[in-house]
Amino acid sequence: MKLCLLACNVFLREACHCLARSPQVVDPVFLELGEHARPDGLRAMLQAKIDEYSAAPRGYDAICLLYGLCGNATNGLVARSIPLVLPRAHDCCTVLLGSKHRFRELFGDNPSTPFSSTGYAERGDYYLRLDEGMPTVHCGDAYADLVARYGEENARYVWETMHPAGAAASHKAVFIEFDETAQPGLEQRVRQQAEQEHKEFTLLRGDLRLIRALLEGAWADEDFLVVPPGQSVAAVYDWDVIVRAEPLPGVAPC
Repeated sequence: MKLCLLACNVFLREACHCLARSPQVVDPVFLELGEHARPDGLRAMLQAKIDEYSAAPRGYDAICLLYGLCGNATNGLVARSIPLVLPRAHDCCTVLLGSKHRFRELFGDNPSTPFSSTGYAERGDYYLRLDEGMPTVHCGDAYADLVARYGEENARYVWETMHPAGAAASHKAVFIEFDETAQPGLEQRVRQQAEQEHKEFTLLRGDLRLIRALLEGAWADEDFLVVPPGQSVAAVYDWDVIVRAEPLPGVAPC
C-alpha cells in the first residue's frame, strides 16, 4: 500500500523508527506540536491536508492520522476520495502508551494528569503536556446525556464541577519513555524539573504498538477507525469506541 501519514511531531522520533521498518510505502507529513490547544484551527489544518493529499497524483490508498481526538480536533474530519485511518485514542497519551486499555488503567482516575515524552520535552515550550483548558476525557452515557441536554460547553462545565480531579492530578508529572528512542539524560532532566516544582514524578515505559500497527496497515477494529470515503469522524465519549464513522448528510454510505 501507499499511505500518507499526517502526524503531530510529538511522535517524530517514534514514528520515524516505525517508518523505517514498515513494509508499506509511507509519505510522512509532520505538523507542529501544540496545535491541540486550538482544536478548531487544527481541525481546519488537518482537513486541508486531507483534501490536498486525497487529490494528489501519488495515488494513496489511505491517509493515516497519528492523532487522537485531541480536544475534539479530529471530530468532524471528512474522508474524501480515500479512507482515513486513526487510532481509537482520546489523545496522544493513549498512543504513547500503546493502547486505550493501558491508558484507562493508568490514567482512568485522573485523565488530565500532566504527562510528557521525548517529543514534548525536546520540541515544546513546556516539559509537561498540561490540560490547558481543553476538555478532559469524558466517558460514558452520563456525559453524553449532559451534552444532549445542555450542549458541549455547558456539559463540560457541569461535568468538571462534579468531577474535580484536576487539582490532585496537577501535583503529578508522568514521563513516558521508549526504549527504542530514549535520549541520554532526558528523563533525568524532566525528573529534576518536576522535583523542583514539587511534583510527584512517575516514569512509564512507552509502547510503539499503535504507531507500528498504523504504519504497517494492521488496522484492527479494536484499535483503529477506518473512515470510508464520504463519511466523517464522530466522537464517542466513552472508554472503548472513542470514535466512529458517520455518513455525511445527504450522502449514501459507501
